[in-house]
Amino acid sequence: MPHRFPLNTDKAPNAVLEVILRLKVKDAMSKTIFSAKKNDNLRQIQHIMRDKGVTGIPILEDDRLIGMISVNDIISALDYGYINEPADNYMTKSLIVLEDDMPLSFAVSYFDKYPYRRFPVINKEKKFVGMISSRDVLSALLHELNNEITELENKLNNGRNDVPGSITREYSIQKFDFENAGKASFELKKILKGLNASRQVVRRASVASYELEINIAIHSNGGKMRFEIDESNIIIEAVDFGPGIEDVDLVVQEGYSTANEWIRSMGFGAGMGLSNTKRVADEFEIQSELGKGTHIKSIIYLGGRDEA
Repeated sequence: MPHRFPLNTDKAPNAVLEVILRLKVKDAMSKTIFSAKKNDNLRQIQHIMRDKGVTGIPILEDDRLIGMISVNDIISALDYGYINEPADNYMTKSLIVLEDDMPLSFAVSYFDKYPYRRFPVINKEKKFVGMISSRDVLSALLHELNNEITELENKLNNGRNDVPGSITREYSIQKFDFENAGKASFELKKILKGLNASRQVVRRASVASYELEINIAIHSNGGKMRFEIDESNIIIEAVDFGPGIEDVDLVVQEGYSTANEWIRSMGFGAGMGLSNTKRVADEFEIQSELGKGTHIKSIIYLGGRDEA
């Protein structure tokens, strides 16, 4: 019996169907692959499965997929005593594969059509490039739908907040969403250029907004960026939903950071974000409560100092 995909595409909302049709298999597949060669014995492959927590290993030759060994193959090998024999003798060679450029809808249909929990993915050159499971598909859909909801919220917020003599914008920022972090500050920069603000003011506002936006993505549980521009000031506010700051005087010191090694490995968390924000601002305020979040306000005068 086929392994049913946990999503009824006949009854799914239009937004979900649009995302499925827009995304490609390569957008959802797992590219971190553990593979073996045809001369590797089944015992070696069993150890890979155990150590890496996977239930299927692709067998490759010159980056091309020539077979698969599943956990059921390993169980049979243990039961019948041939666990030390090479994979070539027992691997499944007749495989159903997906191409990375196929619409994600193909993957959804494959899970309904065939009794497998994952499928190998190849590219146009027939080289093996990844694996895709139903969990991968659902994760990709949730991520893309979350982006669409955030974009819709931003459009709604940005279409109704202006009052005479001012421009107001508000953007939602998600935790660890480095793909979209920086978009709000880019929009502020674009607005200021449209208002013919001086180059120095645009630069200072861009620095402050970017640092605060990245700070929300790295250190908080998500939050919002809010910009208000009137005839005198650019008010940049960052509000997050936790965890809060224990010592607000300490965090604005240059070089102080609570970022972990993973964050640092991506080039963030150097400990300059809040100090840079304070340095370029004409007014700077920070309020924080442990467990509840942080509110930072950076004000830049449109007619203020030229250099920071």
